[in-house]
Amino acid sequence: MTRSPQTAIRSPLNTASAAWLARGRLRPGARRNGDLHMAERLVTVFGGSGFIGRYVVKRLAASGARVRVAVRRLEDAKFLRTMGDVGQVVPFLANVRVASSVQAAVAGADAVINLVGILHESGAQKFDMVQATAPGLIAEAARAAGVRHVVHVSAIGADAASAAAYARTKATGEAAVHAAFPTATILRPSIVFGAEDGFFNRFANLARYLPALPLIGGGHTRFQPVYVGDVADAVMAALARPEAAGKTYELGGPGIYTFAELMAYVLTVIQRKRLLLPIPFAVAKIQGLIMGLLPSPMLTRDQVVMLETDNVVAPGMPGLADLGIVPKTVESVVPAYLGRFRRTGQFAPSQA
Repeated sequence: MTRSPQTAIRSPLNTASAAWLARGRLRPGARRNGDLHMAERLVTVFGGSGFIGRYVVKRLAASGARVRVAVRRLEDAKFLRTMGDVGQVVPFLANVRVASSVQAAVAGADAVINLVGILHESGAQKFDMVQATAPGLIAEAARAAGVRHVVHVSAIGADAASAAAYARTKATGEAAVHAAFPTATILRPSIVFGAEDGFFNRFANLARYLPALPLIGGGHTRFQPVYVGDVADAVMAALARPEAAGKTYELGGPGIYTFAELMAYVLTVIQRKRLLLPIPFAVAKIQGLIMGLLPSPMLTRDQVVMLETDNVVAPGMPGLADLGIVPKTVESVVPAYLGRFRRTGQFAPSQA
């Protein structure tokens, strides 16, 4: 079914929750965990059902905030409701490609957090719309609604001059957010790791079946992996700290690793021996071009282009330390959730 772009998305759940969400106080008996800057406030989170989103929603609920989780499919966000008191976390049907839908999602909110992003294009989910245009729509709607705080999560490598569409659209989205909402805080994480991540889990799973793991460009690209819980803490700090308004922070963990070092570490953790096979960028781009035609590609040409540039915090950029956060190391978190990929051993989920 095709919806008119001028028509706001509504659902019985949106309508039923509107009255409660519009109230400026918590229900009797709702939690107040001492986080006075967030208690009783309504926060709209776009992309709250995603990897980073679930950690952000959990922290918002624990702070006493009322959380409106704006998602395209309500089913995807139902699991989040258990993170707070009854009715504290409410899924809300919204589409970031539709301005009226975005406006409905931010109405009455004190703060808005945008976590929406895609790693590859698929169907109607295009880089230009999701990462370049939608952030501006969200920021404009937030300004019109009188929202006090906006936090936009982008990515290290956002660059208007990049040859990669992912990086260009991330940069365009940041510019649109600042143009519409100058006091918005921008957070740029490096690759994010945690129990549900798509990086360490993916390569550990591939190592179960493949005789070799690919080292694109020889595996020399450097990364500064950051724990998902630390990214969520950064979002909370951005909301709490007045000095964060209008600033951009780059979020990286305490260690910098080459891609080859990360692949070797994965193999060590899951106790498997595999070849590490260097693949020239030129060859990888052809592979990415072909695999990019699949519905859920393991690699795209755009991702290969991104790997030609290091993904680390730029010198002099504010980071986690400036937000009062001591980051967790890869070594202190990853083994707990990669344990299930070992030939023997028990799976132990990491702590949020």
